[in-house]
Amino acid sequence: MTGKNAVTVSADASADASADAFADAPAGVPAAGAAGVPAAGFAGVPARGSAYVFDNDGDHSGDQHRHLARLLDPLTFERLALTGVGAGWNCLEVGAGGGSVALWLAERVAPHGHVLATDIKPGLIPSREGLTVVRHDIVTDPLPAGAFDLIHARLVLSHLPQRDQVLRRLCAALRPGGFLHLDEIDISRWVAPPVSGGHGAEAYAAYVGAMARVLGAAGSDPTWGARVAGEMTRAGLVDVDPVRWSEVWKPGSAGLDLMISNSHHLQSRLTEAGIPLGRLREAREVMAAPGFEAPSFEIHSVLGRRAPAV
Repeated sequence: MTGKNAVTVSADASADASADAFADAPAGVPAAGAAGVPAAGFAGVPARGSAYVFDNDGDHSGDQHRHLARLLDPLTFERLALTGVGAGWNCLEVGAGGGSVALWLAERVAPHGHVLATDIKPGLIPSREGLTVVRHDIVTDPLPAGAFDLIHARLVLSHLPQRDQVLRRLCAALRPGGFLHLDEIDISRWVAPPVSGGHGAEAYAAYVGAMARVLGAAGSDPTWGARVAGEMTRAGLVDVDPVRWSEVWKPGSAGLDLMISNSHHLQSRLTEAGIPLGRLREAREVMAAPGFEAPSFEIHSVLGRRAPAV
C-alpha cells in the first residue's frame, strides 16, 4: 500500500487496568456480546453540532464498514505493523466501527495482550478472546491516563468538532513510549474525473460536493487529514511519521463501492444538502458504469509516539 500511490510527507508539511477503568465509568458500558472538491467546497458550511452522520444502526452500515475495510485495512495494517505491536501489548481502538482493525490487533497481541475497542454504537464489532468491546464517547467519557502501548483511530477525529481536545486526550492515554496512529481524510484535491459527454462528471461532482456539505453541517472537517501530522507534533508527540495515500477508483473497487453505499446511507441528508434525487441516482449509475475512473480522496496515515520516560 505504500508504493507509487503513497507519499511520505514531513510532520511540518502538512489492558486489564484500562478495561477496569472503562467498566467503572458510568457512560462506558460493555456492548452485548463483548468478550475533486476543493477546500472551498467544504468551508463556510455552518456546523450544527457533532451529530455523526454515519449511523451504525443504519440499513447500509454493514456494507459501509466492509467497503472501508477493503479500501483501507491494507494501509492501516502495514502502518500498525511498523510499531512492532505484538504479544502482551495493551491497545485501544477508537471508533472501531465494524471491528476489522480491532480483530487484527487482538490477533497480534495474543495470548497475553489486550485490545479495548470503543464506539458510540459498537453493535457491529465481533467478539473474540483478548478483545473487550465498550460503548464509549471519546469526547466526553472517561479515558484512563498512561494506559496504552498503542492507540489507533481511523476516520474518527475529523468528524468531531472537538478533535483538538480529543487528540490531547489520546496522547495523555498513552504510556511513555506508546504509539498513536491516526488515519484521516483530506478531500482538498478530490476532483471529478473527465467523462465523455460531461454529464457523468457533473453528476459525480454534484454528489461529492453534496457529501462535503453534509459532513461540514455535522461539524466534520474532511480536509483535516492534511494537518494531522502538525497537530500531533504540537500535541507533544515525537517521531511523527506521516504518509499520504491515494489511488484511482474503477467500478467494482472498494472506493466506488463505498461511495455508492454512502449515497444510499446518507440519501436524505444529501438531498437536503442540495443534490436532486435524480442527479444522485445518475451519480450511482456513473460510478458503476464500465470505463469510469475517479481519483480517490487522500488518506493521511500518521504515526507518532509519546516521549519515553527519562
